[in-house]
Amino acid sequence: MTGRPNVLWISTHDINPHLGAYAGVYPGADYARTPNLDRLAAEGMRFDKAFAAAPICAPSRSAIFTGCFPTAIGTMHMRTKAAPPPEVRLFTEHLREAGYYTTNNSFTDFQVNTPASAFDDCSGTAHWRNRPSPDTPFFAAFHGMTTHESQIYLDDEAFLRRTSHVGDDDRHDPALAPLPPYYPDTEVFRRCWARYNDLITEMDHWVGELLAQLEEDGLAEDTIVVFWSDHGLGMPRGKRWANDSGLHEPLIVRWPGRVAAGSAYTDPVHLMDLAPTTLALCGVEVPAHVHGRPFLHADGRPVPAPNEYVFAGRDRQGETEDRTRSARDGRYRYLRHHHPDRSPMQHCDYPDHLATWAEFRRFAAAEAGQLAKGERPSLLTPLQRRVVAASKPAEELYDLLEDPYEEHDLAADPAHAATLERFRAAVDGWLAEFGDLGELAEVDLLERWRPGGVWPVAAVPELGPGGGAASATCATAGASVVWTTDPPREQAHPAGRVAGAGGMGEATGAPVQDGRHWWLLCAATPPPADVPVWLKACRTGCLDSGELPVPARLPSGELPVPDGVPTPQWG
Repeated sequence: MTGRPNVLWISTHDINPHLGAYAGVYPGADYARTPNLDRLAAEGMRFDKAFAAAPICAPSRSAIFTGCFPTAIGTMHMRTKAAPPPEVRLFTEHLREAGYYTTNNSFTDFQVNTPASAFDDCSGTAHWRNRPSPDTPFFAAFHGMTTHESQIYLDDEAFLRRTSHVGDDDRHDPALAPLPPYYPDTEVFRRCWARYNDLITEMDHWVGELLAQLEEDGLAEDTIVVFWSDHGLGMPRGKRWANDSGLHEPLIVRWPGRVAAGSAYTDPVHLMDLAPTTLALCGVEVPAHVHGRPFLHADGRPVPAPNEYVFAGRDRQGETEDRTRSARDGRYRYLRHHHPDRSPMQHCDYPDHLATWAEFRRFAAAEAGQLAKGERPSLLTPLQRRVVAASKPAEELYDLLEDPYEEHDLAADPAHAATLERFRAAVDGWLAEFGDLGELAEVDLLERWRPGGVWPVAAVPELGPGGGAASATCATAGASVVWTTDPPREQAHPAGRVAGAGGMGEATGAPVQDGRHWWLLCAATPPPADVPVWLKACRTGCLDSGELPVPARLPSGELPVPDGVPTPQWG
């Protein structure tokens, strides 16, 4: 070891803190069966008030991997290809500059095309075990899909295959499902709630496998392990809602000998704070532009109250247009809806095909039938009816200490007027400080980034006076130069094409797998001088530059020209 800690991030999709470790802390967590994550929490620190920056995947993950508010850098709409300010990079690039081997296995969805500068390996085979030497410190991220909302709604046979590691004794009984009061108590919701928890148990098994590999490699004592989810559960009023139920997340950090075992952190934190926290723990300076704040000191001690408030936004999701801004402190959740005339559960093609959404639609239609007969609607409670209402209030305020399911909106209560004003001022201050690109029409924002629909292309790197690859720079603001000794090969995707292999990979910004290893040009990984090197520049929001071949140098300083490698021209 070099004395620097390794870092293992384990993330999952679409869950609230429904883990056994949160029993008594988060409602419904006592239903969960999660022995591996419970043990991880017992060996580390459980964060009781961790919140996503958005209640849906891509905006939330962009915040986590940039350390910046999506509303400030333009990554707030669900699936876009943003062009953040030039100083904004995926934070792992700073780790690479510090000599870390960084991997991502393999989900991206960072709202940008994942640049070659971000990871040493971003693929389904990425693993810390592939690092150059046992002494190389690593950052390794693994993103499990087991708990994604889509898995709740599989047919019975496919669901049993998906949860093959859940034993009969660990299956969750639908009859005992602790349904939140905003759900109708029906067979559909009970079955889906039980399945959601079965998937969490299956995911827990996967976490256990990763932790066992760390033990097998003798790395557990030297590695910071971080577990998190990206946003709320994949059912109505969870994922896609800017309520606490859409934003409250599990977060566990274990660092043996540094982070106190069995401890709990009760101050509010953003998941976005993970980027600067990880940099700080690895001894890397946190860039000034990062919005998140470290919640642990470099020695593992907790930073008290890094955030007076945590903030979040909800913007376009698929074809559904809406905008909400939300804030949370240690007790209250505030929501500001910019389109109160729109339903909280507008039509959205993908989730409207899911069983729980269809169940709500069925009840709403049946109540409309009651109205048609002159009857008072009676199939949903007032709380449940609010989920599918035609409109929503302009503001909402909830006391989570007294009202964990957000049943009682206090925004119109005179007794809470001072609290309401305090949150209004907090959200106004947040948006004034960081800006809100959600105020712009999305087509106008795209035009700002790509005039006429044309993607900007990073400038080809230029060599310095010495002519060696190590001296290369790029004229494009915010661009990074990467290098490889792997010769070009014929590619299925032409140079400069938007990253991604088409389909889901292209939508999530997955990098094209070109079969070449690209190193970041920096002091930690300088290019060799005695073999040919190829350079290119990449920047989030731009297409990669063309490649610049640099021939090998002989000890005499002469420049032999290998076959097929033209001599670069420099002044």
